[in-house]
Amino acid sequence: MATTNGRKRPELAAFLRSRRARVTPADVGMPGGLRRRTPGLRREEVAQLSGVGVTWYTWLEQGRPINASVQVLDAIARTLRLDQAEREHLYQLAEVPYAPERVADAEFVGPEVLGIVESLHPLPAVVYNARYDVLAANTAYGAMFPFIHLTPEGKGNVLWQLFTVPPCCCPFIDREAELPLLVAAFRGAYGRHVGEPAWESLIERLSTASEDFRRLWNAGDVLPPGHRIKHVHHVSVGELRLTSTSLAVGGVPETRIVVYTPNDEESRERIQRLCAEGDPVIGCCVHARRLSEIRALQAETREPEKVG
Repeated sequence: MATTNGRKRPELAAFLRSRRARVTPADVGMPGGLRRRTPGLRREEVAQLSGVGVTWYTWLEQGRPINASVQVLDAIARTLRLDQAEREHLYQLAEVPYAPERVADAEFVGPEVLGIVESLHPLPAVVYNARYDVLAANTAYGAMFPFIHLTPEGKGNVLWQLFTVPPCCCPFIDREAELPLLVAAFRGAYGRHVGEPAWESLIERLSTASEDFRRLWNAGDVLPPGHRIKHVHHVSVGELRLTSTSLAVGGVPETRIVVYTPNDEESRERIQRLCAEGDPVIGCCVHARRLSEIRALQAETREPEKVG
């Protein structure tokens, strides 16, 4: 199987190194030793525990173009204590026979999905593709996360919006816990899109614009999307306590509807108050501005269109 732009092997090598560094000798019942410079297991230890040759494993971790069977990858996954999402990521990068086929990113959803999202109001709901592009959102979501109004047709990228604002303006109260989960889910999907220009460009731009994203991306963690408890702060109403539920969209690969359900009546009432605002506030209490004010500033700084 051809490798897209030769990127999968380096990504596989980096992933294996990061997972190996995470497992200590004590985790697998081995003595630590007195002169250990490696933070986790050594390559020869992974090879021994997985029942493969040291040279072969070293080549695999160096990203050389060697073939790996499902049985060998299973053994390595067990040694490195990979969870289900990490195992899937490993198989995708190693291009094993049953790896999911590459699919194109969805750029839009049909009217039936739009109708479902709108009908969920006043529950905030949004449609993401695997790259965290916003494909559709209802009024309640736009009120809770008003930054989507600043991009054409309400379409933007959630990772870009969260990592390129000052930390104080991040809507998540527990930013240090939430952002790693988002990047880990993003990386989990990336295994199916290594080398694709849109993905590589976004990763490069995020890594350049945000030291936090670069650090989290280099950590190599992988997670699937799922149910999460979210604590969101909105400058207009205060804290919102919600549960996010991710639902796959049938017929549109790697696209999901995410619905935010209030955990208490106070949060539900605050969302309703947000929806009633015609001109939402964006930012923290220090940098807060009305949407209309930000749009006016954007219009002033935008270059006039050339005529003729």
